[in-house]
Amino acid sequence: MHFIVKLFPEITIKSPPVRKRFIKHLRENLKELFRELNFPLQVTRDWDKIDVFAETEEPAAIAQVAEILSHTPGIAYFSQVQTYPLGDLEDIFQKTKGIWADALEDKTFCVRVKRNGDHDFTSTEVERYVGGGLNQHTQAKGVKLKNPEVTVRLEIKRDQLHVIERQTQGLGGFPLGSQEPVLSLVSGGFDSTVSSYLTIKRGIRTHYCFFNLGGRAHEVGVKEVAYYLWKKFGASHRVMFVTVPFEDVVSEILQKVDNSQMGVVLKRMMLRAATKVAEEMEIQALVTGEAIGQVSSQTLTNLSVIDSVTDTLVLRPLIAMDKGEIIDVARRIGTEEFAAAMPEYCGVISRKPTTRAQEERVAHEESNFDFAVLEAAINERRTVHIDKVVEDLDQEVQVAVQHEVPAAQVVIDVRHPDEEELRPLNLEDVEILKIPFYRLSTEFAGLDKSRTYLLYCEKGVMSQLHAANLMDAGYHNLGVYRPEE
Repeated sequence: MHFIVKLFPEITIKSPPVRKRFIKHLRENLKELFRELNFPLQVTRDWDKIDVFAETEEPAAIAQVAEILSHTPGIAYFSQVQTYPLGDLEDIFQKTKGIWADALEDKTFCVRVKRNGDHDFTSTEVERYVGGGLNQHTQAKGVKLKNPEVTVRLEIKRDQLHVIERQTQGLGGFPLGSQEPVLSLVSGGFDSTVSSYLTIKRGIRTHYCFFNLGGRAHEVGVKEVAYYLWKKFGASHRVMFVTVPFEDVVSEILQKVDNSQMGVVLKRMMLRAATKVAEEMEIQALVTGEAIGQVSSQTLTNLSVIDSVTDTLVLRPLIAMDKGEIIDVARRIGTEEFAAAMPEYCGVISRKPTTRAQEERVAHEESNFDFAVLEAAINERRTVHIDKVVEDLDQEVQVAVQHEVPAAQVVIDVRHPDEEELRPLNLEDVEILKIPFYRLSTEFAGLDKSRTYLLYCEKGVMSQLHAANLMDAGYHNLGVYRPEE
């Protein structure tokens, strides 16, 4: 197996020292991500690309490597290639035909060549020779230079020929860890998950801060989506998940603040708390999912009043995006289903919320607020590594973990469909249901209550989170299936 990884264009225009640093970041990130695979890989870096090699051609192994490459920030695109010593034009044609002949049957095609080095032929000459040969000696429908059904790509670099079998679009952005870290205020909805994804894509190590307004199910859901974002796009770096208990803060607002000012005051309290958390974590910027005019608290006037409580930089990646655009991104990155199924807890709902908050009026309302309540919430926060969120569950909820599946018990595969398709679960003589975790809380109630169900996911995080949540809701006919390594 050989993949050629091409850098995001913004990396290639950096100064030589910065470019070298970014490429090194990307190489180290890939090496870290590949550690979870059960076969060795070699990752080498060059001035304009990274090469990934493995001594296997197993389709499952190739798919696993491609999955990681497609979700790693800093990659423009990557190609699965066959590499040969460079021969003459006839040899190039024969090597290309051996790989592409079957795929061209009844298809229009063109040949595109990139060449680097001194050779006895031009790129155009290679395209014509190879294209003509394929047209005559395969079952292709014909050559079509504009909008062909298939594009055959070749790269010639000095004394090597790369016949590209498949080219895949990458995530883009910068390698994770190449920028300073941020703390993302995440609620689990469309906006905060997409804004977190955008900072990860830009190479920013993104930590998570969740303000619990009173719902355990909401906290579990937010942990799930934060874990998903980290695992899929940012697992090369460990990050923290911070939970701040905000129930008493909400109660204080409801009692002491005028109804029209509640939304703005709540956001100011969250920024105050997040600023304190960020300072102690030595983080210089906060991230929110706010977009201009989406809700009453997100007018320019209100955002200005909200931001006035902190000197910490507040980043808003979605500030000029439409809701439809945000949902489109959520759908593309796999968080749409999370957000749609996210249990919400509405802490404060104003009947006539202000859209033109005044600093003096808001300060007057806050003068009635007992800030000791806010300090207590900050001091009682819980901070865990994102890959250890399951250990932050309430200790009184005990979930049985089984390494084998007894007769008559059913395994529920709760993984995201993309992950389940990549690594199917096959158990002999065992009934397996496929219910993604974001639908489990609603569909579990309809299952046969006389049977016992074991939840399964690859790392055991999602399964244990949901099992504990279901047990907390009163279900006891379940456990977690965790096969022994």
